Amino acid sequence: MSRSRRLARELALDVLYEAEIRDLLPLDCLELRRRQGWVTGEDDDAGVSVHVPRQPDDEALAYARTLIEGVQSHQADIDAIITTHADRWALKRMPVIDRNLLRIGLFELLWRPDIPVAVVINEAVELAKSLSTEDSGRFVNGLLGRVARERSR
Repeated sequence: MSRSRRLARELALDVLYEAEIRDLLPLDCLELRRRQGWVTGEDDDAGVSVHVPRQPDDEALAYARTLIEGVQSHQADIDAIITTHADRWALKRMPVIDRNLLRIGLFELLWRPDIPVAVVINEAVELAKSLSTEDSGRFVNGLLGRVARERSR
């Protein structure tokens, strides 16, 4: 299940990134991906993540859709939370990948109580480390951690 969930998070991140860059609704972008073909992360023989065209399995696609729908539905609330907790960072100045990883992570933290907090944060941090800037892992970890601590009080 965790490999499907990891793939789902990567696919959701790709779709949210593309939607933002192309100024499309995320669910419309997901539908375009379905019609035009998929590009998803996969490890090569050396364990390096590469993007290759392949159809995601049903479980990964279903969870990616859940994440995309959730972020799209709650984006105003999620962005307000990011803005409140992002120390000295304006939302629009954040790297697009970080911003969308935070959106996915916050959706899971706040609207998916079935996903353990540690899993949400670890998955977001790992994706940030592998796909974004050198400091992104710490930034994503810090923001999600602050929100999680605040919500658990």
